Amino acid sequence: MPSSPVPSSPATPTSPATAGSLQVSGVGKSFDGVTPVLSGIDLVANSGETVVLLGPSGCGKTTLLRIIAGLESADTGHVILGDRCVSGPGVMIAPEQRQIGMVFQDWALFPHLSVARNVGFGLPRGERKESSRIDEALALVGLTGFGDRSPSTLSGGQQQRVALARAIAPRPAILLLDEPFSNLDASLRVQVRTEIHQLLLRLGMTTVFVTHDQDEAFVLGDKVAVLYEGNLLQVGPPAELYQRPATRWLAGFVGDANFIPGHAHLNSVQTAFGELVLHHPTEGPVEVVIRPEDLEIEPADSAASTDVLATVELVEYLGHGTAYLVRQTQAGELPAGQTQAGQSPEGQLRVRRPSLPILERSELARLRYVGGPVVAFPL
Repeated sequence: MPSSPVPSSPATPTSPATAGSLQVSGVGKSFDGVTPVLSGIDLVANSGETVVLLGPSGCGKTTLLRIIAGLESADTGHVILGDRCVSGPGVMIAPEQRQIGMVFQDWALFPHLSVARNVGFGLPRGERKESSRIDEALALVGLTGFGDRSPSTLSGGQQQRVALARAIAPRPAILLLDEPFSNLDASLRVQVRTEIHQLLLRLGMTTVFVTHDQDEAFVLGDKVAVLYEGNLLQVGPPAELYQRPATRWLAGFVGDANFIPGHAHLNSVQTAFGELVLHHPTEGPVEVVIRPEDLEIEPADSAASTDVLATVELVEYLGHGTAYLVRQTQAGELPAGQTQAGQSPEGQLRVRRPSLPILERSELARLRYVGGPVVAFPL
């Protein structure tokens, strides 16, 4: 069944009574008493802000979300919602008393209840069967008139929106979402993601969103917090994480990256692409992060002496642009005594260009760096 669109403005406006703030301070968790799942996590979500917890499976992001919700207890640290400590030494406020709405990964709808009864489940008992809050929540997610339907008769996208309507119906101060789009197919996932993004902006609700999908995190997050093996590696706006990643692992996790050897001296680094400006001063042998879109690729019929020559090994036309996988065949000259640069461990480089393909497999190409300052990690 096709997914009905979310209206551009709600028929009956509603919003949380007050968008709350969230502060997580020094939160640690271990399930076996030995191996930490979370290690001293510090995180802030300001009022009305969407913060995305991004990381691979098993990094601790869902555990952190459950601690915020009150479904798990932390071993150390505090969770403060607004001006109230809800989790800390000697403090454990029950989930239903935290003024939090939560959308689970599997949506957790009750198959024996109607859509309206599902949406009203978190309301006071007297409002669960019939309430203006139910109608308002359904209108917000574009499901007006669906109240009498059974969840089993709805599409995946519609069921996901029923789960969201149930979470926002009590008008929580904070909304938590645990990979809510993971059960949707690729095309529907993008559509529903856009609709939910628009809805969250209209509501102005403080939101914490868990995902392992970098595209999803960058689209939805005012800021993104990257977790790896229970540690919080970096928190910041998506562009900051992409352009100035804190670690080499993070650089590759948040997008395609070429790691180019070079030799740094203070604010610049010498590579086969010439001398590049550094975001942060460093010294000695380094690996430089170069994003595929920061390389210009053209046929090698008139290569300049500073260009890097490469052979095209793969061409992927994506509709909105073309991606190339190339193997370097010649690098620019470096001053004597410096490390040969411009070659990834496998000698391959990824390049993206917003155009139709201009090269074919096995063709010789010339590459030139056209981006801004770069990040380098010491070897």
